[in-house]
Amino acid sequence: MSHCDIGLIGLAVMGENLVMNMESKGFHVAVYNRTTARVDDFINGRAKGKNITGCHSLEELVAQLKPPRKVFMMVKAGEAVDNMIGQLLPLLSEGDILIDGGNSHFPDTIRRTRYVESKGMLYIGTGVSGGEEGALKGPSMMPGGSPAAWPHVKDIFQAICAKVEDGSPCCDWVGENGAGHFVKMVHNGIEYGDMQLICEAYQIMRDLLGMSGDEMHEVFKEWNETELDSYLIEITRDILAYKDGEGTPVVEKILDTAGQKGTGKWTGIAALDEGVPLTLIGEAVFARCLSAMKEERVAASRAFGRRITPFEGDKKAFVESIRKALYAAKIISYAQGYTLMRAAAKTYGWNLNYGGIALMWRGGCIIRSVFLGKIKEAYDNNPQLTNLLLDPYFKKTIEELVPAFREVAAAALTHGVPAPAMTSALSYFDGYTSERLPANLLQAQRDYFGAHTYERTDRPRGEFFHTNWTGHGGATSASTYTA
Repeated sequence: MSHCDIGLIGLAVMGENLVMNMESKGFHVAVYNRTTARVDDFINGRAKGKNITGCHSLEELVAQLKPPRKVFMMVKAGEAVDNMIGQLLPLLSEGDILIDGGNSHFPDTIRRTRYVESKGMLYIGTGVSGGEEGALKGPSMMPGGSPAAWPHVKDIFQAICAKVEDGSPCCDWVGENGAGHFVKMVHNGIEYGDMQLICEAYQIMRDLLGMSGDEMHEVFKEWNETELDSYLIEITRDILAYKDGEGTPVVEKILDTAGQKGTGKWTGIAALDEGVPLTLIGEAVFARCLSAMKEERVAASRAFGRRITPFEGDKKAFVESIRKALYAAKIISYAQGYTLMRAAAKTYGWNLNYGGIALMWRGGCIIRSVFLGKIKEAYDNNPQLTNLLLDPYFKKTIEELVPAFREVAAAALTHGVPAPAMTSALSYFDGYTSERLPANLLQAQRDYFGAHTYERTDRPRGEFFHTNWTGHGGATSASTYTA
């Protein structure tokens, strides 16, 4: 009876495609869906004649599985995962493995790992990226949780995931408890940043340079043959060329209000919790929020009557500058994301393999790009690298790109084209590479109104001082804290 290698719960688009992927790699899969009619439709349709066993109850699913049983949950993140865990645990035995492949928030995965392990079972929270096509042909997978579970699922996960040119799998063990879902969350935050940067480049070309969809299609086609070679540049190229029956680019008929599922927001909140300046991704999230204020924006545009002043320079040369600015901002986005992962690893005790994470993102996922190979090399050369910008390759590259970066950011600001992610990335670079920032004045202000104290440049770090700025205050100071 127990002949299936793995069970999967949740036959929505991602779940179905993962099942087809597993079966195509030689694994026998048992499937269950709460609406059992979907199981029957799947078994009698797409899965007909394949090594896929349909089940009409969780008990039946569990009974089909070889020990240690491996149950892959593809259900909606949140309460549904907890409910499913509650239903499954009484049916499982010691050493069986529960896998959550949804976009769960990493604190939930930390909590669930602890709970499932307390019951004698093992738990994996794995990020799965690549959408519908990735699930079917090979996603990027980022598993974390109970380390003892990894040897039992490694062959399955690395068989179904994407592979890079040398055959290396875009999946490896990330770390304990919530590490996998944290890395997936940062992946999604970087995805927000990449998409926003591309959209800003598009708006500068469209609104400042007056370029047509066909012209921009050609630009993105050319860019995809450079260091920007990536999935998101590739699909942008295709989108700009796609026309409706009237010969109009479809993209220009799409309402300019962007949705989000929350992972970018989670990344921003995690950065605030860790005290990491994740400025570019934060601006990308806020740009979506601003886009959702469509009616207000329309009214404000009429109230201010603002217009974009014409561009009078060399358009072809400026398009090349936009490419360089986009590449520079992309480097900074990844630098910030990796800084966040490093900070979280220290907080949660994770031993993250930063080069390995770049390899996991090289194929199958939404942010896959040639550029990630350089990040892997950077962390392979120096696993203790504090910031990607300090790697010799990226230091040299960013120095070459900065003049064009400044040119494009200045043009956007001067001509009135919103470019929040791009300009914040440049400000981060300028701040990070500044020996002295105006926080000395800020500390004086805090000490003036709240006696919060300050450190001095002429005294050792860790000594705190208070000044009676007005002559009316006392000598008492507030307790110190680091924000």
